[in-house]
Amino acid sequence: MQENTTTQLHDAPQIIEAILFVAGEPVRIGDLAVALDISEMETIHAVEALERSYETEKRGIAVKRYGDHLRLETRPEYAPYVERMLQPVQRQSLSQTAMETLAVIAYRQPTTKGEVEQVRGVKCDYSVQSLLQKGLIKEVGRKEALGRPILYATTDKFLEHFGISDLRELPPLPDPQPVEKVEEPLTP
Repeated sequence: MQENTTTQLHDAPQIIEAILFVAGEPVRIGDLAVALDISEMETIHAVEALERSYETEKRGIAVKRYGDHLRLETRPEYAPYVERMLQPVQRQSLSQTAMETLAVIAYRQPTTKGEVEQVRGVKCDYSVQSLLQKGLIKEVGRKEALGRPILYATTDKFLEHFGISDLRELPPLPDPQPVEKVEEPLTP
């Protein structure tokens, strides 16, 4: 058994590469660890070795992290050639209202639909349902408040959709501009 584990550790980067290649979709690091029968830390070290290999050899693909998920992707500098060859169908974009709803959830998560509506000033039932169906947000519990409203947060698919690895990569919110007080002239 010891020899098998040693072989798995030695071959872990290549095994991970094969799994990611076949999966085509993001794969959880924990699922990779289970498949390889090694710890998550050993899996992370194997992923880092694979990333270094791709970088050193300047390969056409790279390992991209989305939260605790990994995926093989085309290196950004080669993407135009792949697009030219495959001429992919453009991804359906999100409506303005869905983007606004998603932005509020991303920056305030976990948050309730009522809190989103309070920020936006309009109802957001349809946008929340649409974002749930697209897998960009998920229910993460209930708020300890009257009616116990559902709390929403973004998903790893959200990170993937926007090409970021972590929520800390979201652009900072602008500082609110102070409202200038305009003095009304006194009428006699």
